[in-house]
Amino acid sequence: MRLDRLLGIALELMAKKRVTAAELAAKFEVSIRTVYRDVELINQAGIPVASFTGADGGFELLNGFFLTRQHFSVDDLSVIYTLLKAMERAMGGAVAPAMRKLASLNPELANEGSCEALILSINTSDYERNIVQELFRAVRQSRVVRLAYTSASGTATERSVEPLNLLWEKGVWYLEGYCRSRRSKRYFRVSRIASLDVSEEMFVPRQIPDELERDEIQGIRAHLRFDLTVRTRVLEQFPGECKYQGDCIDVHTTFYKKGYALSVIASYGTNVEIVSPAELRDYIIAHIEAIRRHYARKRGGNGT
Repeated sequence: MRLDRLLGIALELMAKKRVTAAELAAKFEVSIRTVYRDVELINQAGIPVASFTGADGGFELLNGFFLTRQHFSVDDLSVIYTLLKAMERAMGGAVAPAMRKLASLNPELANEGSCEALILSINTSDYERNIVQELFRAVRQSRVVRLAYTSASGTATERSVEPLNLLWEKGVWYLEGYCRSRRSKRYFRVSRIASLDVSEEMFVPRQIPDELERDEIQGIRAHLRFDLTVRTRVLEQFPGECKYQGDCIDVHTTFYKKGYALSVIASYGTNVEIVSPAELRDYIIAHIEAIRRHYARKRGGNGT
């Protein structure tokens, strides 16, 4: 089952810092070419996977991957597992591998416990566990919460929030909600909530426009030109997007994350040219120049 394999690859990337194509091919008993195609599908789904070449090369999730449209809430995971369990008998155990992979996220999924049991088992901090439990009930009851929150920069604020969902991303809990003071959707890291008060005030979930998501969906449309010396990798990495132009291959593709575009393009070195857009070309040049200055300072500091 291809969906089962895609889920397995995604979980491998979440669990490890970097995984090679050969390791994934051996684990899932497919060719390396199939691995490249699967990783590209995962990227197209909105999960940014960076590709690195060389002796230490492989795939890894980009740093800063944060709550894309493909995140899973507590209810999402429970519903998916329950549906798979219901299909298990009809499909003759074909869904068992996917169930095992989901259960590996947290053993409570395989138990008969409630969503609240799942919440309590994932956290390690007693304080955070209590906060998550209160937020979970506030989401279910549509009650406004008031919280003291400290941002990543250290700014402390008091917020009145309409809680919409609880999200779990790579071992960290986040509250998704409508912030009344900012008048927009916000994500709050639970570990940064200093105090929480669940009020008696109830709210009706509102339609919240999200311009950022629409921008991300649009992505960066790029025209790349590759030397024939790297055609095998190009054909594997951009299936269906390649066109031979004499002594080169033209690729028209969409990158949904600027950082991922950088990692892919830079990995081809001088074997690729960015035809368009100019903004992406300038971004790559600036990044390479920053690396050059960094090592120039290091070399000067060592007196060589």
